Amino acid sequence: MSIKQFRLSSQAKDQLIRLKTKTGIEHWNILCRWAFCLSLREPTPPTPIDVPADSNVELTWHTFGGEHHELYMALLKERCVRDGLEPTDRVLSRQFRLHLHRGVGYLATPNAIRSIGDILSLSTSAAS
Repeated sequence: MSIKQFRLSSQAKDQLIRLKTKTGIEHWNILCRWAFCLSLREPTPPTPIDVPADSNVELTWHTFGGEHHELYMALLKERCVRDGLEPTDRVLSRQFRLHLHRGVGYLATPNAIRSIGDILSLSTSAAS
C-alpha cells in the first residue's frame, strides 16, 4: 500500500467545514471522495504545487476509501499512467494530494455548492 494516511491542508479543512455545513454530509471521507473523483474527471493533471499538511485533520487510506479503497487506488494509478507518470509510492502519494486538494477547491467554489443536490448535479452535468 502506497498511501497509509494523509493530512489535509488548513485551507482544505476550512473549505470542507463549510461544505459539511451546506450539504449536511457529516464525514470528511465522504466529501474527500467526491473531491478526489471530481478532480480525476478533469482532463488535465493538477498543477504541481506544494500542498501543506498543516491541519489537524488526518485520515487513513482505508477511512478515505472505505470498502472501495482498492478501487480508488486503481483509479489513481490509472490516472498517473495516463498522465505519463510512473506510479511509484511517492508519485501516487503526491498525485493523490494534488487531486484531493484540487477537487476540494472545485467543491468550495463560492456558491457552487449550497446543498447535497448541488454535488449530485455537478457530478452528472460534467458527465454529459
